[in-house]
Amino acid sequence: MADKGEYGLNSILINSFGYYLKQRFPQRVHKVTVDAGFTCPNRDGSKGRGGCSYCNNKSFNPNRRREIPSIGQQIEAGKIVVKKRTGATRVLAYFQAYSNTYAPLSDLEDRYAQALACPDVVGLSISTRPDCIDAGVVELLGSYRDQGYEIWLELGLQSVHDVTLKRIRRGHDFATYAQAVRLIRARGLPVCTHLILGLPGENRNMMMQTLDRVTDTGTDGLKFHPLHIVRQTLLAHEWKRKPFPLLVQHEYVGLVCDMLERIPPRYVIHRLTGTASQDMLLAPSWCTKKWSVLNAIHAEMQRRSAHQGCAHGGERTTRTWQLPETDPVSCTLGKSIPMPG
Repeated sequence: MADKGEYGLNSILINSFGYYLKQRFPQRVHKVTVDAGFTCPNRDGSKGRGGCSYCNNKSFNPNRRREIPSIGQQIEAGKIVVKKRTGATRVLAYFQAYSNTYAPLSDLEDRYAQALACPDVVGLSISTRPDCIDAGVVELLGSYRDQGYEIWLELGLQSVHDVTLKRIRRGHDFATYAQAVRLIRARGLPVCTHLILGLPGENRNMMMQTLDRVTDTGTDGLKFHPLHIVRQTLLAHEWKRKPFPLLVQHEYVGLVCDMLERIPPRYVIHRLTGTASQDMLLAPSWCTKKWSVLNAIHAEMQRRSAHQGCAHGGERTTRTWQLPETDPVSCTLGKSIPMPG
């Protein structure tokens, strides 16, 4: 096992989000998750009902109640936990649950402003769908960046293959993602793209094609998630009826390491794996053990004498980079990492 640093493993050479934040801010910064009460066009009937086939929002938001605490209350409670866990004195408000740009612009402005008004909030990370991006949303978030706030837009893509997107009921195609990325980056905002490895019907070549097309299209950060089957989802019913192969841990670890070698160092790695709680997870069982997966990735990179971007001849940095930070913290959300929106 690798030596542990302030957030965990600290000897794997990747451009982690934790390292990125250290270069941006003199104080330690950590994400605090916010449930702003949004929904999703793939659930409310606009695009579909039931959501994406893999999605059960309870897997990462088990405590959602009819009356959600105010955004300010959530952030203040999360700050207490974050400071105790990591010593962080500044936070990013992470709008995580469902699609956080899917509302009238006036509603978005009100909820984002509530978060930015909280003491010690240095910016926003907004998780959403590519088909919930328009010029008004981008301009609003760009105005916050103009004021000096740290702003990230996190887009759930999962795969570049339209046949896969249709199978998992995403409700949009790759072209929609590419258009959203162009709009966002034209305003100078950074994009973090969520990818799921091991989706039904996809092989290694298809997954590597996803990585290459995403980096060619233009993104600034990446989050990797292994496909896992959680209860009360369409994918769970499909898997129970006709089981399809799921990645085993060593396969996932190998894929992530292969991808890290291909990703130029300028890309920020926000996450290397995702988990679900034991009471929600059906399979594979290793997806409850975050640190086992992270340690295995670290060990494999060491075995290869590899670092991010080495397949492209990227220079190995002399600085110590860290694995991504511990999970975002909130008073209302559980500890498990969500499947992306």
